Amino acid sequence: MKSILRFFKSLFLLELLAGMSVTGRYFFGRKFTVQYPEERAPQSPRFRGLHALRRYPNGEERCIACKLCEVVCPAMAIRIESHRREDGTRRTTRYDIDLTKCIYCGFCEESCPVDSIVETRFYEYHGESREDLYMTKDKLLAVGDRFEQQIAADRAQQAKYR
Repeated sequence: MKSILRFFKSLFLLELLAGMSVTGRYFFGRKFTVQYPEERAPQSPRFRGLHALRRYPNGEERCIACKLCEVVCPAMAIRIESHRREDGTRRTTRYDIDLTKCIYCGFCEESCPVDSIVETRFYEYHGESREDLYMTKDKLLAVGDRFEQQIAADRAQQAKYR
């Protein structure tokens, strides 16, 4: 009996008709495509994009070279070198992030005690070569300066929910 039923299903192409009905339903239904440059998809407030180093309002960099972000990074994408200043504080001489290794987990941001390293909501970046995706301290500080208002607004909004 099963073989006869299978024969008639294959003879009348019932599986093909079932598949075509699904295709037809989505073909004539409402489209979900976002026309990217003109329209933007909604973004989660917890989105993690391009990294940035922040500064204090007086212009001094926030990073105190504790190296917690380097230790906690599961992809080992962060490299930090530091020196002591005359006043006894530590500051970074080198702060590099290899974005080709980074998995954007946000551990570096969570481990930072002074809120120095953050992940912005900026996602429209690319690299033509590997060197373009290697973020040095100067590049990270420039990104932080560029997006400081957005970062501060996001931090204020997050503080309301804590």
